[in-house]
Amino acid sequence: MALRLGDEAPNFTADTTEGKITFHDYIGDGWCVLFSHPKDYTPVCTTELGTVAKIKPEFEKRGVKVIGLSVDPIEDHNGWINDINETQSCTVNFPLIADPDRTIAQLYDMIHPNELDNLTVRSVFVIGPDKKVKLTLTYPASTGRNFDELLRVIDSLQLTANYQVATPANWNDGEDCIVVPAIPTEEIPDKFPKGHTVIKPYLRTTPQPNK
Repeated sequence: MALRLGDEAPNFTADTTEGKITFHDYIGDGWCVLFSHPKDYTPVCTTELGTVAKIKPEFEKRGVKVIGLSVDPIEDHNGWINDINETQSCTVNFPLIADPDRTIAQLYDMIHPNELDNLTVRSVFVIGPDKKVKLTLTYPASTGRNFDELLRVIDSLQLTANYQVATPANWNDGEDCIVVPAIPTEEIPDKFPKGHTVIKPYLRTTPQPNK
């Protein structure tokens, strides 16, 4: 059964390119992005892993660990990393999970028979410090993932986890937010002293509270 938002991310122990891990211990008390790849030595995923290596400091600024997965063994991962470093002008600086028996892929419903019946689809899971799934995305093999969008969503998730706001369409860090409907308009000044705008009784905006 597919993981739903709010479900606990299944724990597992696995070999990675940086040693054996237990997933919940790896997450610790921070955030984590787990993303899967159909197979090593595939072109789109080569560009993706290179991109993540280059922008890893952006994830770290947000307290987020990144970890990849495919169904190939460690030996193939290590060879592929050499190619990634060469072709993408980077140094892969995060672990890749080996899942040759597809145990983790099954736990996370990463194998979709209508797409690839023996390989993982290109899934993304954002997991919070409470080990709960906060976001899921699934991409087709032909479309590279947008990691700027993933960082944008993490900014929103972390903001809305700590303040009673939501983020509007196309929101970026630093822009105005929406006050959640549960807060009566008369209570907004006390909760959001930077000011607010009432557009409709159900649509009230305020400057981002943590900026």
